[in-house]
Amino acid sequence: MHRRFCGIVTAVRFDIGNGRVEAINNKVKVTVRMGYGFKNVDNLVALLMLRCGGCKPALPERPAKERKCSKRRGKRTMREGSGSFLG
Repeated sequence: MHRRFCGIVTAVRFDIGNGRVEAINNKVKVTVRMGYGFKNVDNLVALLMLRCGGCKPALPERPAKERKCSKRRGKRTMREGSGSFLG
């Protein structure tokens, strides 16, 4: 109790908590699980910096002519006895 008293008083006085640190820690854990198959650690570090660093790079867009129509298809069902799906 006495060891952490100053820290508790400071947290209450300035209304700060460890929520941001815990959120970043959770993002790091999830990203490390996602990057399990990376062959190079530098790629994992780059992914962590991208996810946790706050940088939002602009992604290139294709011109309107090249965009594909994204119509949703109906529910796919499987015929009994066959291994194929019907669209």
